[in-house]
Amino acid sequence: MITVRGLSEYRIERPSVVTIGTFDGVHIGHRKILSRLTDFGRSHDMQSTLLTFYPHPRMVLQKDSGLKLLNTIEEKTDILRETGLDCLVIHPFTQRFSRLTATQFVREMLVEKLHTKKIIIGYDHRFGRNRTANIQDLEAFGNLFDFSVEEISAQEVDEVSVSSTKIRKALEAGDLETANAYLGYPYMLSGTVRRGKGLGRNLGFPTANLGIDSEYKLIPANGVYAVRSQLGDREVFGMMNIGSNPTVEDSGQHIEVHFFDLDQDLYDQPLRVGLLARLRDERKFDSLEALKEQLSLDQQAARRAIRQR
Repeated sequence: MITVRGLSEYRIERPSVVTIGTFDGVHIGHRKILSRLTDFGRSHDMQSTLLTFYPHPRMVLQKDSGLKLLNTIEEKTDILRETGLDCLVIHPFTQRFSRLTATQFVREMLVEKLHTKKIIIGYDHRFGRNRTANIQDLEAFGNLFDFSVEEISAQEVDEVSVSSTKIRKALEAGDLETANAYLGYPYMLSGTVRRGKGLGRNLGFPTANLGIDSEYKLIPANGVYAVRSQLGDREVFGMMNIGSNPTVEDSGQHIEVHFFDLDQDLYDQPLRVGLLARLRDERKFDSLEALKEQLSLDQQAARRAIRQR
């Protein structure tokens, strides 16, 4: 997959079949569209292209929206790389860009830059300044600029009954099972391992203190999770706590990962963690000994959850 940062950098002359959207989470509903896109591209010798935007439009147009995203742009890129997509175009979304008319957007970006010959789009797609143009307008532009439009019907999309909003709500409620089912993969957190206070090591459960690099990344509900990571060519498993460490310090939110059967210095290294199962809520214990006993039980529960997957 070719990744292009901004349409000004797009240099491919081959005709394209294009879809457009933020695709936050790249969930199973998105994958129906992407599968149709890549299949059509292969069968018609066209470049299959996703035109997406960063930052998310709501972050630019509604700065106080408080929107949290399911993917960082790096996570999204890595997930899309596995879909068979030929080209990912990440175009900067700015106030100036938002003021493009529908005609300007279609002519300058879809036709002149991407050489679009077909657009495959989800139902109820709107575009252009103030999102005033709809699928009928897009079809009219297709007649004018010589491209065809295929709409994924409401029935097909609703059949999956999934949306990025539903996934966000499930994660915030601690319903990881539903979120992962909708995503089609374990929800992930990416960041850098930072030095903590060594509290886990003192309890016999050394942890990697994960600092999330993106301020827009959605952090799931506090609690204990079974997790996996890829360290080089090795897949490792463990358990992770999201919360404030109420037994020890009860301050701020921390994300701490204890990997099983691993003795390795991870400080300052990038780390991506896949969340496999949610084991329990975070809670305060009467003593460090009680906490240590619970951590042993958590480890057993995490190992069982991992074996079942």
